[in-house]
Amino acid sequence: MEKMLSGQGENFLPFNLTEHRKSLQNKRYENKVTTVKEAVSKYVTSGSYLATGGFGCNRIASALLHEIVRQGKKNLGFSGHTTTHDFQILVAGECFDRCDAAYIVGLEARGLSKMARKYIESGKVKTTEWSNASLAWRYKAAAMGLSFIPSKVMLGTDTFKYSAAKVVTCPFTGETYSAIPALSPDVAVIHVHKADVYGNCVIEGLNNSDTDLAKASKHVIVTTERIVDNEEIRRSPWKTAIPYWSVDAVIPVPYGSFPGNMEGEYFSDEKHLQMWLDVEQDEKSYREFVKKYILDTEDFYEYLELCGGIKRMNELRAEELMISSKKGI
Repeated sequence: MEKMLSGQGENFLPFNLTEHRKSLQNKRYENKVTTVKEAVSKYVTSGSYLATGGFGCNRIASALLHEIVRQGKKNLGFSGHTTTHDFQILVAGECFDRCDAAYIVGLEARGLSKMARKYIESGKVKTTEWSNASLAWRYKAAAMGLSFIPSKVMLGTDTFKYSAAKVVTCPFTGETYSAIPALSPDVAVIHVHKADVYGNCVIEGLNNSDTDLAKASKHVIVTTERIVDNEEIRRSPWKTAIPYWSVDAVIPVPYGSFPGNMEGEYFSDEKHLQMWLDVEQDEKSYREFVKKYILDTEDFYEYLELCGGIKRMNELRAEELMISSKKGI
């Protein structure tokens, strides 16, 4: 293909197919159940490139993200595909210094995160811009074992200008395409509805790009609402969104997406998310908040207790399932 024009953004993680294939060779059919603390310590190293699953404040891997902040992981690269509260958590620890930015800083209709915006504007973070679709297709390219994928997105826009894409000419038709480079994160953290001990995962509802993300990433850490028997997975194999050969570690973490939404399980805790946005208005209050809820907690379960414990979780479950409080929930 004839290359005609390049975006001026940096490609933070050039794709290497040989390395990617090697990373898949160790994903064995074996018991992968571990702890959040051990998985983060083993697979998330300072300087590596991180991606998160879910969509916005839905099905986010909160427990793993808290632990990344708690362990003081720094200088990470980060894929800001559809990241809202997960982005906000990582900003609290100043965990990343380079970001592929598509959907960041805002928490949908809830408003903008003041501290997330401040961090991005501080000069501490290098950014390369992408559209949501183009960043998702970067995962897809890597999952397919391709170094890039052709697309029509971003052409003629400033998003292209600040991306690391290239304009190419199709050798078959002469048409112009945007060549989107593959992205193979060093580690992906994903929360799912259920998984077996081997890492076969079921996601109920919106998958977003998590199937491609899991196949694209060198290492994948999965937290799950529940561990199920492998026979349950085998009875409905078409429901397996992420196969065992993509997964390195599995950790059962009920309510692991809190304060985000988990479809069919519990609604997002809008009061807690608003609390985050409110404390960000004052630097001192913000630092005290992060210290209390993340840095000084032993683990995610202690965090949940600070946020109302099982009583609050049951209220959110009732809200998701639209159960009347009169029924005793």
